[in-house]
Amino acid sequence: MRYLMTFAYDGTNFSGYQKQPDKRTIQEVIENCLTKLNGNIPVSLHASGRTDAHVHAYAQKAHFDLEKDVDVNKLCASLHQMLPKDIYVEKIEEVDSNFHARFHVLAKEYIYKINIGKYNPFEREYVYQYNQKLDVSEIMSALHNLEGTHNFKAFTKMDEEKESYERTIYKAEIKVDEANSDILIFSFLGTGFMRYMVRNMVGTLIEVGGGKREVKDIVAILESEDRCQAGKTAPPEGLYLKKVYYENL
Repeated sequence: MRYLMTFAYDGTNFSGYQKQPDKRTIQEVIENCLTKLNGNIPVSLHASGRTDAHVHAYAQKAHFDLEKDVDVNKLCASLHQMLPKDIYVEKIEEVDSNFHARFHVLAKEYIYKINIGKYNPFEREYVYQYNQKLDVSEIMSALHNLEGTHNFKAFTKMDEEKESYERTIYKAEIKVDEANSDILIFSFLGTGFMRYMVRNMVGTLIEVGGGKREVKDIVAILESEDRCQAGKTAPPEGLYLKKVYYENL
């Protein structure tokens, strides 16, 4: 039987999602718990995509297989008892045996939080403490240039080798947090995002908002397909995987 898990995590004390030797990762922690619940028969977790160290998730998705039919509510309750407090399983549901959490993704939404007010030590692991004012209207104008289908090679990891760097961004926005006017929240909804892509876009947009670049520079950066033309990579702490979209799920 194949099951789909929806789960949240605080990435602060993890070396990312994907398993790595001698590192604490989200994948390994959850797999260890599932394996114990499966009579010590190894269980592999296949996520919608990996997140890097210190990146958070509101609703990550991953599938896994068990040889037997289980009560998903009881399984979820058992995981709540076993998992550390920085991971929370929201729900588990049975899916078709052909479903794949990564290959069947239709779209993903990421948000990025940045503090343009005074430094807040309590939010340093959850909001980028930029602590300088930004021109939000300029950033809004620049964001529109990222929407649509483009080659995003200039905004991915420099040594990232892909068959295609083309992605579609359906929506790119920025808003002021309703609870705190010093917090700006970037939002990106698209078909998929390569490693560091969101953080590189945010880092470049910060330079636009700070007057170091012009709005039109975004188009030139995209056309260059050169990572060196884009801005600095924004820190991981402000990045959250918000939602993963599938057909009929």
